Amino acid sequence: MQVFRTLVRRELGGYFFAFTGYIIIAGVLLLLGFSFVDIVGKLNNDATDAPVTEVFYASMYFWIILLLSAPVMTMRSFAQERALGTYETLMTSPVSDWQVVLSKFTGALLFYLITWAPLIGYVALLNHFTGQEKIALLPWTLATTYLGIFLIGCLFISMGVFASSLTRSQIVAAIISYAIGLALFILSLRPGVQVADNDWLAQLLAHTSMTEHMAEFARGVIDTRYLVYYASLTTLFLFLTHKVVESRRWK
Repeated sequence: MQVFRTLVRRELGGYFFAFTGYIIIAGVLLLLGFSFVDIVGKLNNDATDAPVTEVFYASMYFWIILLLSAPVMTMRSFAQERALGTYETLMTSPVSDWQVVLSKFTGALLFYLITWAPLIGYVALLNHFTGQEKIALLPWTLATTYLGIFLIGCLFISMGVFASSLTRSQIVAAIISYAIGLALFILSLRPGVQVADNDWLAQLLAHTSMTEHMAEFARGVIDTRYLVYYASLTTLFLFLTHKVVESRRWK
């Protein structure tokens, strides 16, 4: 466990010892600021009883942050190690492949959560100046919204780590990760039509729709099917990453 914690600190520290981490934080803060302005404008123009978290997730800035931040955060995970020539040193040290994979995933995920932390401040400002009743903000809906952000982040971070393990180019890793994430997001943009009982394809798309998942989380609803879905895909991509790392160790 001590070795794992050391690897996580090494991975997380890498974001703050380079300009890349601060650029990512600045970019996320900028987009969150645009989202904050968008939310205020919608609340001023139209009265709503929906939770403010539901207004937030429907903003395009929310999905831009999710689609762009994870590939940039994870592109350095393995690709930079190979480019700098430290990959061989890392893999010949007394650590297991799973420790390496999980430490890189955990470090990137912790940084991902740090970049989303200012969202709490924005929501607190709305709550303070408009009143909780007006924006229908409840602590539970905020908690479930963050749960949705965390689960989607786990999936996107695992995809990014997997993409980074495939190449020594950070740009290529970011493109691969973004392409996979964009494909999943496009599948989520299906029309909101009534799903027939025998239409298995429509039911499958409904089950994999991230926009519908976030809609439920933003309303304060936790569906165990969504928890299993994100946990399964995250585990799958981490398993694939482990296999790639394992195969390269013996080459």
